[in-house]
Amino acid sequence: MDFNEHTATQAVQDSFRNTTDPRLQEVLTALTRHLHAFVRETRPSVEEWERAIQFLTAVGQACSDTRQEFVLLSDVLGVSMLVEALNEREGGTESTVLGPFHMVESPPRALGDSIDLVGEAEPCVVSGRVLSADGTPLPDAEVDVWQCNEHGFYDVQQPGVQPSGNGRGLFHTDAEGRFRFRTVVPSHYPIPTDGPVGRLLEATGRHPYRPAHIHFIVQAEGHTPLTTHVFVAGSPYLDSDAVFAVKQSLIADFARSTDEEAAARHGVQVPFRHAEFDLTLTKEPA
Repeated sequence: MDFNEHTATQAVQDSFRNTTDPRLQEVLTALTRHLHAFVRETRPSVEEWERAIQFLTAVGQACSDTRQEFVLLSDVLGVSMLVEALNEREGGTESTVLGPFHMVESPPRALGDSIDLVGEAEPCVVSGRVLSADGTPLPDAEVDVWQCNEHGFYDVQQPGVQPSGNGRGLFHTDAEGRFRFRTVVPSHYPIPTDGPVGRLLEATGRHPYRPAHIHFIVQAEGHTPLTTHVFVAGSPYLDSDAVFAVKQSLIADFARSTDEEAAARHGVQVPFRHAEFDLTLTKEPA
């Protein structure tokens, strides 16, 4: 049978009939169906398809040990958040995207340590609890945090300017499920625009900005790991995040405090900012 517009999809799907992994066969069959439908609908010229291949090639070439352009592409097309939404489980803190900057391991730190290795900005204390969905505190839960600095840059974006590990920390909750660390209030910032994803945003008239936030990955035995952000209330771009990741339940007040007793307890000077919130995990399926 000739391979043509009418026979193409079935021919490719049939080629997967001997796939031994049922899930792989299911995914490839569906991918073929939808991809071919997209091509039939848009009817790209040969030159346009070559440009599309060149774009994807450039995305791959822009990836490095400290930059993930494909994650960025998934983010700006809303695919990352759609996958998160499809896998969301009720009863826990809402999840958001991993983002392209979780490219290095966070250094282990003790509760109360600072992840700000520069110390030029107003100090900020972040604290809270890690809980199970029924409200039970989770001791020794792992809390991995990373954020940009007050100027909107991650450490991996400024080697030689920021110390390695600045804005990053790996903590474990205490016996009551509590965590706390010192930092600075992060800034809103643009996602990297010097690569193919940036050129895509420019071509479509979209801005590249993300509202200020702190990233979290939280894990505890017997529970599903949580990847989320906490967004800074009042930050610009909360209503137009370039990667569609803002959820109202994840916006927290980073309030200014002049409480000298609290400042001494946390090892900071007044005035300082303080954000307090809980992170709730759901139990793993039986």
